Amino acid sequence: MKRLFLVTLLSLAVSATAATPETAAQAVNAFGLDLHRQMPKEGNVCLSPYSIQSALGMTYLGASGVTQEEMARVLHLPKDKEALAESFAALSATLMEAQENSAKQVAQSKKYGGPSEALKLHVANRLFGQKGYEFRETFLSGVKSHFGAPMELMNFIKDHDGERQEINHWVEKQTQKRIHDLIPEGGLSADTRLVLVNALYFKAAWQSEFSAHATAPMAFHANGVKATVEVPTMSQKMQMKYVNGRGFQVVALPYAGNDLHFLLIVPDDINGVSAVEKKLTLETLLACAKAEYREVILHLPKFKITPPTVPLSELLQQMGMTTAFDKPRGSADFDAMAPKKPDDYLCISEVFHKTFIELDEKGTEAAAATAVVMGKAAVAFAEKPKPIELKADRPFLFAIQHAASGACLFLGRVSDPR
Repeated sequence: MKRLFLVTLLSLAVSATAATPETAAQAVNAFGLDLHRQMPKEGNVCLSPYSIQSALGMTYLGASGVTQEEMARVLHLPKDKEALAESFAALSATLMEAQENSAKQVAQSKKYGGPSEALKLHVANRLFGQKGYEFRETFLSGVKSHFGAPMELMNFIKDHDGERQEINHWVEKQTQKRIHDLIPEGGLSADTRLVLVNALYFKAAWQSEFSAHATAPMAFHANGVKATVEVPTMSQKMQMKYVNGRGFQVVALPYAGNDLHFLLIVPDDINGVSAVEKKLTLETLLACAKAEYREVILHLPKFKITPPTVPLSELLQQMGMTTAFDKPRGSADFDAMAPKKPDDYLCISEVFHKTFIELDEKGTEAAAATAVVMGKAAVAFAEKPKPIELKADRPFLFAIQHAASGACLFLGRVSDPR
């Protein structure tokens, strides 16, 4: 079997179109929630639904038949590939606008004590394909046009491990060296024919930074147990979007420019994070993005999450995406990517995903990369209310969200911030 690898790091698409970002944003969030629920029920979790969907979205443009139908169902994608691609391009364009808005605001407000640093959001897509292989020109042109992903020719047949290192170096460069060794040793083979890569780097200052002098050790119920540990906790009183849900509270901390924010979801019960995960919906995420402002006294622990590379193939198959992985044998259909022949056709062999996130008084830095490997197979209020005090002193959920569309670039859980 000749492997096709799709590697994605979170990055921005390059073309603005008349399409709207809603289709892409809903697909990102719906799939992100589904995948998050498949993660281990304990410990810290960090995913980039946008990165994974960008990589698999590019792959979807090459799918046909039953494989396309399964991918559409699992990934919450429309049958119209062109509409999907245009929506992703539109979402990327709005994210680039957010970066420009942030830069303008920081330049204007810096002398008045505003945010110290503008939003940095870098998205890069690329195809790494076996030279001489018969890829369809319509697929290559579509991915390049809508996802800004050019093709770089490789020789996996001759030196698959050397090419793996080259791809990993490219990922490191795109993510400011925050994502290392995305594709592990042995992740590619002489049968690899294509690696689709999406890379994302995100760094943003808070619209209103926390004072380091206010950071102090506070009790945290690590992993939802009654006993507590002390962790460095930031505190601030400010106006922010607030939602009082059933069994949880949500606040949105804006980043410089106000186009993106950090969504904090805190369960009412010390060990209630699992129950909240089960009830989170697309509507909840969108409601949080559009919520009213309230004055909140927030206590939020600093944290840093650096999970290892996560292989997603088994989870995706459990969710119903089987033929893309050639299960049963001979069922993979990526004829729109490269001609399917009885003795030479493509299937996905693995999807690699890796993230990084660090949050402190100044803001948030995060990065993500996803790799899909494919190969050749022989087959405002009238009366001012009192401030709300919210303590994130128990396992909580978080997201980095684009306010206008509601799309979550990152989604995760903090069970222990240490």
